[in-house]
Amino acid sequence: MADIHVPERHAQLLEYAQSLTPPSGWKIEVSGDEIIMMAGPSLIHQRNLLVVREQFDAHRPVDLMPSENTDLASPNVGKLRNPDLTYIPTSVAELGGNDVPAELAVIAVEIVSPPNPENDLVGKVRDYPLMDIPMYLLIDPREGVVTLYSEPAAGVYRRQWNGKFGDVVPIPEPFAFGLATTELIRYPA
Repeated sequence: MADIHVPERHAQLLEYAQSLTPPSGWKIEVSGDEIIMMAGPSLIHQRNLLVVREQFDAHRPVDLMPSENTDLASPNVGKLRNPDLTYIPTSVAELGGNDVPAELAVIAVEIVSPPNPENDLVGKVRDYPLMDIPMYLLIDPREGVVTLYSEPAAGVYRRQWNGKFGDVVPIPEPFAFGLATTELIRYPA
C-alpha cells in the first residue's frame, strides 16, 4: 500500500531546503529524504560547460531559453535538482519564483564534479527520469566520457548513448544537431 503522506513529506522537505541560505558558491539539491549541498564549479568545469552551451544555443528553438543552476522541482517524487545547464520554455519566466516544474525542462546537462561524482553518475541518472526530464547529458572530465540518456519511461531512461571526448554526440529534437566534444578538456590526473 502506498503512503499517501509521501507527497506532503516531499513538499515539506523541498520547502525547508528552499528556505536554507547556502554559503556563497554553494548550491542545494534534494533527492528523496536527502538534502545535498555542493560547492561551486572549477574553471575546467565552467569552460566545458561553455563549450557545450554555445553549441546548444546555436541550435535552440526560439521558444526555449538556457538557464544555468536553476532549481527544477518535482514535489510529488521528492526531488529538487539543480543542473549545470537546462533549457526551459521562455514562458516559464512569467511564472515568477526561483524554481521551475521539472517536467518543463527539455534537457539537463551535468559536468561531473570530482568531489562528488556519485551525485551526477548515480543520483541524477535515477532522479531525472523520475522527474520527467526527456534528456540527460552527462559529461565526465575525470574519464573523458560523455553519456546521453533519453526516452524516460516508468522512471528510467530507455536509451543511452555512450562516447568519449572527441566523439560527436547525436542530440535529438528539439535541438537536432551533433554536439562536438573535441574542445572538452579533462581534469588533471
